[in-house]
Amino acid sequence: MRIKISFKHLQHTPALDERIREKSKKLEKYLGGKCQVKWTCYVKNQSHYADIELIGPTFEYHSSGSSDSLYKSLDKAIHKLETQLKKKKAKMKNRIHQKNNKPVILDPEHAWTDYDEDNYQTQEEFEKAS
Repeated sequence: MRIKISFKHLQHTPALDERIREKSKKLEKYLGGKCQVKWTCYVKNQSHYADIELIGPTFEYHSSGSSDSLYKSLDKAIHKLETQLKKKKAKMKNRIHQKNNKPVILDPEHAWTDYDEDNYQTQEEFEKAS
């Protein structure tokens, strides 16, 4: 996982840098480390903002948090991003389990024809005849 950190109108400190790297490590459990994380921290109208951009091979997520403290902004932004990733992971799990539940058309030719009561066969009779 590559991490880029930039500060606008803020002074870069090693403590902030370490905190951001620590928060970025939480994202590895969702992605497996194959992504790039861009952090942008800035001050605007006496509020601290933290923006996260998560870029991977098949996805791109963005999250933002604002508060009176930069540390609170970091927590809000990472929480929003984790929520997005949890939702993505839940959808992927549901897709895996739903693959086997697709309807099966036994005879495609009969699927598009009109229903004829005289020549109707049950599924068991159809299987015996096949």
